[in-house]
Amino acid sequence: DGGHGVGESPYHWVMVIDLNKCVGCDYCVYACQATNDTRDDMRWNIREVDETETGNIFHVTRPCLHCSNAPCVEVCPVKATYNRADGLVVMDYDRCIGCRYCQTACPYGAREFNWEDRTDENPVVPDFGRPEVARRARGVVEKCTFCIHRIDAGLANGLMPGVDSAATPACVNICPVTARWFGDINDPNSEVSRIIDEQPTLRLREDLGTEPNVYYIPPEGMVVI
Repeated sequence: DGGHGVGESPYHWVMVIDLNKCVGCDYCVYACQATNDTRDDMRWNIREVDETETGNIFHVTRPCLHCSNAPCVEVCPVKATYNRADGLVVMDYDRCIGCRYCQTACPYGAREFNWEDRTDENPVVPDFGRPEVARRARGVVEKCTFCIHRIDAGLANGLMPGVDSAATPACVNICPVTARWFGDINDPNSEVSRIIDEQPTLRLREDLGTEPNVYYIPPEGMVVI
């Protein structure tokens, strides 16, 4: 939107990731890499291995968390990164001046700086999908978009993100164990609303007040306060 963050939306998009179900297959990592044409060393969705206090190993995948109180938005001097009315934290690559303030401000390490022009071949294409967005120019910061191109095109064509796969983030569609959901938390009947209502969830570093829009169902053995 031309107003950079102003306006209204009936939707508020969130993602739910079930850490009990995730098997660490990296399909979501590769699907994101193919769809958004990211480099191996600049992935927008990453997986890390962690352990509960009771010794259970579990896998955490972390996209951009699309914080409602996003530190990256506050520090950008040119409004190249902004909150959209539907909850997404959006990058305007044409405005970005490459100062990297946003990258420093992000407490989740969710942003990558594009140091050079891309000539590499994407190793996960076509096995995990094909690029659906243009490669970013040298000198800008990039990050997960929740596949914003799918969301916007889907809504324009009468599809509902989180319900219709063509309008849903690639990482959610490909998960073989249904450990990821996406949808509108403003709709009390959406799957994400139902899950968040019925199960304990946590968000990363809630103490920071960033209000992330990614909710995790904790693994067995983790105490949620």
